Amino acid sequence: MSRLSSPFLPVTRKVSTIMREVLLALLPGVIVYTLLFGTGVLSNIAIAVGTCLLVEAAMLRLRSKPLRPFLLDSSALVTGILLALSIPPIAPWWIAVVGAAFAMLLGKHVYGGIGYNPFNPAMVGFVVLLISFPVQMTAWPPLQPLWSAPATDAVSAATALDHVRAQLGLQRTLSEIRGDDSIGLFGASGWEWIALAYLLGGLFLLWRRTIRWQIPVGLLLGMAAVALPFWLYDSDRYASPLFHWFSGATMLGAFFIATDPVSAATTPRGRILFGFGIGALTYVIRSWGGYPDGIAFAVLLFNICAPTLDRYTQPRVYGHGRRETPEP
Repeated sequence: MSRLSSPFLPVTRKVSTIMREVLLALLPGVIVYTLLFGTGVLSNIAIAVGTCLLVEAAMLRLRSKPLRPFLLDSSALVTGILLALSIPPIAPWWIAVVGAAFAMLLGKHVYGGIGYNPFNPAMVGFVVLLISFPVQMTAWPPLQPLWSAPATDAVSAATALDHVRAQLGLQRTLSEIRGDDSIGLFGASGWEWIALAYLLGGLFLLWRRTIRWQIPVGLLLGMAAVALPFWLYDSDRYASPLFHWFSGATMLGAFFIATDPVSAATTPRGRILFGFGIGALTYVIRSWGGYPDGIAFAVLLFNICAPTLDRYTQPRVYGHGRRETPEP
């Protein structure tokens, strides 16, 4: 009999293969980000990735683990890049160092390393930075494409989400705000194209079956389900679902952050509820919370809920769980 005769289980892809596909999917977003907002993002990536690798090596040495297999699985690279894409390109260099160190220490190795972390490591590092250094973490550059003349009078500017919140507080309507520089065609100026690039990368991951569709679709639907009624009720006070989809970190969060296979829900129904809850909570934080975005906080809060969601959404085992009524 052939050694490969059925039935047999398919071979699960290696962690390194999955991580490298994620890195490839992030490439369009990194390119568009750099073209629109300058090379500061590349500096952040280099610093964050370098710090992640150094901390990874140090912790593996302290835990008496082999360095080569863990350093080459590219998980530290993904953490560093996701963190770097979340912090302002003009932030001081030490911001990326501190965030990456906390991401690896508190988000990953304190729980036992890859596969055991209950929280998304990159978001742990980001939240530590946002709470500890709010001034540096809210200093974003204005839109400055590389092909245009360098700006001489603009150092930082509010993001579209922050700008909309501030202007609504000044009793301006969205119809009036729509003409401001930070607002684009259907989202935040510049960021809408970065979001489209992340969406392209996310579709690649779905095509490669690196991620499942439930979390991204659930997140986008959850955000729209809360945003749509308010927008229909008063479109001059509440932004449309489309604006929320293509502003801030929505697309990055939907396809690259919330889909972390370790800290996310794993059952089909659990993944839908997980993504839906993140999207809905992100909108609530954006609209009435103390931060203009909220993806990171929503992801971490639902990381806590993931085991419970998995516990109560287990699929029925074939042949068990239902009783058929016997024929009379």
